[in-house]
Amino acid sequence: MAIGFRQGLLQDTTRPNWDGNGPRPLSWVAWYPAASGAVERELVVDPPQPWFRIGPAAKDAPIDSARRYPVVLLSHGTGGAALNQEWLARDLARRGFIVIGVNHHGNTSTEPYRAEAFLCWWERARDLTVLLDHIATDGELAGHIDVNRAFIAGYSLGGCTAMALLGAITETSRFQASPENRNFARGPREFPDLADRLPGLLESSAAFRDSWSRMTASYRDIRFKAAFLLAPGRSITGFNEASLRSVATPIHIVVGGADFVLPAVNWLHRRLPTSRLDVMAPEAGHHVFLPEATEAGRRADPDVCIDPPSVDRGDIHRRAAMLAAELFQES
Repeated sequence: MAIGFRQGLLQDTTRPNWDGNGPRPLSWVAWYPAASGAVERELVVDPPQPWFRIGPAAKDAPIDSARRYPVVLLSHGTGGAALNQEWLARDLARRGFIVIGVNHHGNTSTEPYRAEAFLCWWERARDLTVLLDHIATDGELAGHIDVNRAFIAGYSLGGCTAMALLGAITETSRFQASPENRNFARGPREFPDLADRLPGLLESSAAFRDSWSRMTASYRDIRFKAAFLLAPGRSITGFNEASLRSVATPIHIVVGGADFVLPAVNWLHRRLPTSRLDVMAPEAGHHVFLPEATEAGRRADPDVCIDPPSVDRGDIHRRAAMLAAELFQES
């Protein structure tokens, strides 16, 4: 079976962009079982992803319309892109899933970074709900998606997105200092001074104030029947513990044995009644769930693109994809 691929842009008119002068943009990518005769070729994507290898696909090929397919929504890591989990998407598409990822506005490498988006990460959950509503009813994939078999997979901060969609409630931000915030952080590598930007944004941006006021809202979407979490980020420790214990949806968590998020992952796993945890290779770090790197990527950012000699990134991808498929097929 050939894998089809397409890209699109949805304007979410229910929320503003971070400038407050237009709708929130939701650019998306999708992989799916392609119709007979489709030929996979090297992908040329916009914008390019020079640091990582992208597998071939049949761009804009018609979908195999033999039946309706289960759907998996992808949420990338902070500052990343939907294509960062293309290895998982291609594997699932070959197994008979439609897989759709969104580039989260202001928190994605496909557009300029915005501090607002790094702070108000809960907007990501709404991105996926809106995108699922749209894709299931409009466009080339409409009529081919079985929304009764919808699943979520998220990497790093995308794991927090997934948990919010299952009903976890954010209680506090890692980037807001307070006596109760034992996990306070000044910012991620993309925004090392992120916490310092919070007061100014609260004063100057109506779009930011509106989003910030919805931090503790519920973003649960009952259509998602299972979640696969790849090294969920440390913002998970800001979830209300009672809301975590109430999650009844099947969850499978995978993480590297040398990942800096491992203590937070263990904290989360102990509070989820339905989760399974697999620790992958002992020396695997946080970035092992990104695609295999190009030479340009290895030169530009070896911390992200080069693993210890004992770690086979491709093998970990194959094992993780198999576990995700098993979870979704069983659910």
